[in-house]
Amino acid sequence: MPTEQPKAKYRQIADHLREGILDGTYPAGQPLPSEEVLAKQFGVTRPTVRQGIAELRAAGLVEVMMGRGMFVRSPHSRPSLTRPRGVRREPDGRYVEADGIRWEHAEEPVATRTDAPLALADLLRIPPGEPMYTYDVLETADRGRLRQLHRTYVPFSVLLGTKYEEQAPPPAPHLYQALTDLGHELHFTEYVRTRMPLPDQAQALRVPEGVPTLQVLRVAQNEHGKPLSLEEFHLPGDTLELSYELFS
Repeated sequence: MPTEQPKAKYRQIADHLREGILDGTYPAGQPLPSEEVLAKQFGVTRPTVRQGIAELRAAGLVEVMMGRGMFVRSPHSRPSLTRPRGVRREPDGRYVEADGIRWEHAEEPVATRTDAPLALADLLRIPPGEPMYTYDVLETADRGRLRQLHRTYVPFSVLLGTKYEEQAPPPAPHLYQALTDLGHELHFTEYVRTRMPLPDQAQALRVPEGVPTLQVLRVAQNEHGKPLSLEEFHLPGDTLELSYELFS
């Protein structure tokens, strides 16, 4: 009869905490033992403890709050960050994000030419395969603690007969001022979905394995409802909630 292999230490830690969460030893909303305490208890290093915690995070049982520790996830708990969504226009004409966060580019966005895939063509009401200007950039804030992937799409057909027929338009949010200068009155619609990130997206956003991202698609339309551009954001889904102001 084959000998049963001993369970890996990180799985022992995960199983121990999972049992304590399910039987009420660690109630919802309450802190779990620290990494240091668990490392001593199981005779392992802190990276091994983190590996066990990652399993519980992927299962939705635990959340880690920066600077506060590990907590049992409560069905009524709030994420560590709430971001108001939307765009507002400043008195000087600039368009800025409603969350007020000062985002910085981890690298300079570069315009490339892409062809509209079916899903985005449907949102932009253009034929699939129509060429678009596309900007990709990783944005950070709070000294790198906050991260988001930001992509801007502008169909070539929107720019026909303008100065941007010969030169690339700026990426959002400066794009909105450029569109306003072309005579458009802008309105915005956002679509929010959950997605499992691709490996490069998970690495850029520093999300653990098994954690989904929020995908926000923002369509800018003119006063006649014609879509002019589309922004795509990918945001970490484990420590973030989005808030929207509704109007009756």
